[in-house]
Amino acid sequence: MTSLNQSSVFLWLVACAISLALAGCRSAPGKPGPEPETPRPEQVLDFATLYRQNCVACHGENGKNGAAIALANPVYLAIAGATNIERITAAGVPGTAMPPFSRTAGGMLTERQIAVLAEGMEQNWGRLAPLGGEPPPAYASTASGNPAQGQKAFATYCAQCHGADATGGKTDSILTGSLVDSSYLALISDQGLRSIILAGQTEQGAHDWRSYHPQHPKTDQDVADTVAWLTSHRVATPGQIYKQHP
Repeated sequence: MTSLNQSSVFLWLVACAISLALAGCRSAPGKPGPEPETPRPEQVLDFATLYRQNCVACHGENGKNGAAIALANPVYLAIAGATNIERITAAGVPGTAMPPFSRTAGGMLTERQIAVLAEGMEQNWGRLAPLGGEPPPAYASTASGNPAQGQKAFATYCAQCHGADATGGKTDSILTGSLVDSSYLALISDQGLRSIILAGQTEQGAHDWRSYHPQHPKTDQDVADTVAWLTSHRVATPGQIYKQHP
């Protein structure tokens, strides 16, 4: 065998050895595999995924039938608007079970992810002209509520379903709970009460501000007064069943 042929054979053997070594390294136990396809948390921009991970526990599957206000309510979405929904999602509601989700407030979501949630709610659960061209009261009122007038407004608009004293009632087969229960009032904000009065709870057949009394929709002042009367029933120590001893 000539020296040239010997060199060629030697090079071929070296190439084979390198190839085998590389193949072995690629399949060696414990060697890190390729990067996972799962995106980093801040890269998730799919509405359904973000809603499932952050909102479904309180607001329910598909935005309704949860412990908190229904989000799959086009009237609520139209009254609140994307700006308010983003603000509430980012900052939360102090004193309630609604936490802040923005990273700047200690949460886990970016500004873009919060915007995706607000946009997704509108695209999936909003609809064109849900207010029928009728301007609603403002989402957040600047009026000061009067509890005495609120009791009268409650009697006019709400007592038929919730009882004259707001402790609950029954209409047909629908049983309503107390709106002045101390634990309930401790868990819901003034704005939460106002939002429910304005937009209703559609999955429960509850009215929005127009249909309590069709000929006389609730005014902004009616809503503010009703909220003031309900919240006047709040107590300092909700759920406290023991007498205080000196």
